[in-house]
Amino acid sequence: MSDDAHEKRRDERKPVTLRVDYEGAADFVGDYTENLSSNGTFVASSRALALGTDVRLVLSFPGLLQPITVDGVVRWIRTGEEAGIGIEFVDGPGRAHLRDVVERLRRGDSGLIQRVVRILVVEDNPHVAQLIKDGIRGSGKRSFNGGLSFEFEDAENGRQALDKLRAGTFDVLICDIYLPILDGPQVIAAVRGELGMSELPIIAVSAGGESARNAALAAGADIFIDKPMRLRQVIDTMRALMKL
Repeated sequence: MSDDAHEKRRDERKPVTLRVDYEGAADFVGDYTENLSSNGTFVASSRALALGTDVRLVLSFPGLLQPITVDGVVRWIRTGEEAGIGIEFVDGPGRAHLRDVVERLRRGDSGLIQRVVRILVVEDNPHVAQLIKDGIRGSGKRSFNGGLSFEFEDAENGRQALDKLRAGTFDVLICDIYLPILDGPQVIAAVRGELGMSELPIIAVSAGGESARNAALAAGADIFIDKPMRLRQVIDTMRALMKL
């Protein structure tokens, strides 16, 4: 193979893309302070990549309008339970953009981030839960002109829902009425009573008709929506309850 052909092949080699999703802006800035600013980082990954592999890291967190892309090269490898790769960044526009984004976040620049709405979907049918999440993402993007980002967590039964509500913070609770272990009205009553979340918007959903509606509203739900639901109705309800 001629030198020209070898150079052409090397130039055409495409980097492996790895996506790194942080929990939030603070987590991202903290990692930059500890790792990303020192010319590289470690990425947990089970992918088998050889030393010298070109890598493109796509860094993001909920609400970030545009992910950050940084090019690098695999310099070391770790195997075992905590498998991953050590990546050295290469100089270029990606590293400069990364530094710029971090500095703007430290200054409190709101132009980089859109509002994130965290939603807990309590539904024992995973197919229905996925339809709800996909529908809200699609309808919400159109309804708010891309000005909101939606982040979801799932719970398959009432006890799991309460555990997640105790451990995290949510902007909306969408709760089915007929659930295993603890049913929807028990979850809603606990949210309003035991957990003291009187302001959390709660949307109850069910195909159970009038009896399900009465139980949900008596327990403390803000609104009841019959299944099969129109996702636009869910979006409009969230808009009203959260004053979006």
